[in-house]
Amino acid sequence: MRIAIVASTVPAAQQAAGKLNARYGSVATEEADVVVALGGDGFMLRTLHTCLELQRPFYGMKLGRIGFLMNQYRDDDLLERIGRAHPATLHPLEMRVTSTDGEEAVELAFNEVSLLRQSNQAAHLRITLNGEPKIEELVCDGILVSTPAGSTAYNLSAHGPILPLDANVLAMTPISPFRPRRWRGAILPHATRVGLVCLDPGKRPVSATADYHEVRDVLSVEVRQSRQHAVTLLFDPEHNLEQRILDEQFQF
Repeated sequence: MRIAIVASTVPAAQQAAGKLNARYGSVATEEADVVVALGGDGFMLRTLHTCLELQRPFYGMKLGRIGFLMNQYRDDDLLERIGRAHPATLHPLEMRVTSTDGEEAVELAFNEVSLLRQSNQAAHLRITLNGEPKIEELVCDGILVSTPAGSTAYNLSAHGPILPLDANVLAMTPISPFRPRRWRGAILPHATRVGLVCLDPGKRPVSATADYHEVRDVLSVEVRQSRQHAVTLLFDPEHNLEQRILDEQFQF
């Protein structure tokens, strides 16, 4: 098995990469059977974006602050652990943004797409689903559309639901909603096309972010699941992603 070892810039990850490279060797990501990522969830997300087109499985080991998408770090039996690992297939969200200057951008998100106010003024947003109006004016600090894998991250912090990995749904969660006061979000079929329009972009500017790709001063955003893109994450059998998502619902 040919592995490509990639590591974040933190010293612990760099030291571990040196040990693993000396023990197992490492090839370029383009030549690898598996990409081994060392770091935290943020580094794993960047690795998924960077290596998406290679269509290789990814095996992460935690050497950062947060490691929900990672396995525990050990430098022994790495190839055997990869061979026993359980795969989890993730489809990202596709974010299409039109900014106030007419520029357009397309980005992918494995965790979530978020819209956030840029100033001290609350955002005023219109929400449509598959072209059909659902909320004419949402007054809030922002809103998230999350994948199941990302539902335990920012979405959970915003009091959104945790989604089972195989549920084929997305979470839409408002951030500090003011009007409608009682609306706490929705669970959407994965094929839903979500439309978000900034109603007062001059006075109430809004930014849109797909994972770590940010676009400022947005006018409108469309979010949908991208079925033509997919990545495979590998997890140790005792800590597979489905079980982690289930267990997360019982953390206090």
